[in-house]
Amino acid sequence: MTSGVLVRPEREGGPSKHFTARPGETRLGLVRRARQIHRVLAERHPGARLQLRWDDPFQLLVAGVLAAQTTDERVNSVTPELFAAYPDAAALAEADPAGLEEMLRPVGYYRLKTEAVQKVARRLVSAHRGRVPRTLDALVAIPWVGRKTANMVLANAYGRPALTVDTHVGRLSARWGWTDAWDPADVETEVAPLFPRRDWAPLADRATAHGRRICHSRKPACGACPLAALCPSYGVGETDPERAAGLVKS
Repeated sequence: MTSGVLVRPEREGGPSKHFTARPGETRLGLVRRARQIHRVLAERHPGARLQLRWDDPFQLLVAGVLAAQTTDERVNSVTPELFAAYPDAAALAEADPAGLEEMLRPVGYYRLKTEAVQKVARRLVSAHRGRVPRTLDALVAIPWVGRKTANMVLANAYGRPALTVDTHVGRLSARWGWTDAWDPADVETEVAPLFPRRDWAPLADRATAHGRRICHSRKPACGACPLAALCPSYGVGETDPERAAGLVKS
């Protein structure tokens, strides 16, 4: 999972390079097709959920910050030791930076991420008595916490309706013709109204699972995709069923 908050590369504005529209589709048609896609995703990825491991909102917030520009697996490899040593915001805020850097080395950008998580912890202590706030505005006011990480915490830790736009959700939303936006905040603004609020969190988990397993960035497995008939981007990847099946990740 890459958050795009910590070390976001510079890129020009404009429409997503993945965007493919369905010619002549009305707004009502788009809403109906989008919800049909979600129904198929629910059938194909019934157990989809956030891959970061966490036990409380503090752990999830810190893991989300660490997940920028790296994989959930790498974050999960360091967080058990991290949270055993620093179980709450106060402990993390007072941690020795040198020791913390060594602990976080496997996730990349470890010096920057050490600074980031300690600033997060200090803000939690100074402004929220060590607790993770429950509103979007309060979360994004914390240093190094962007809208994606904030929505992830709201949806998973607090059960609030929130659409988490990671790289997979952004890419697939464009391929499915839901938006031509490339900025995650703009994707969220355009995609969220297509669905009931109760569907926002599970949609993000299922779209992410689909992006990881089938609709890859470089070579999607179009010929093995259950959304072929609903996807205006069908054909950008491998269409031969047998070869496409070999691209599907379990």
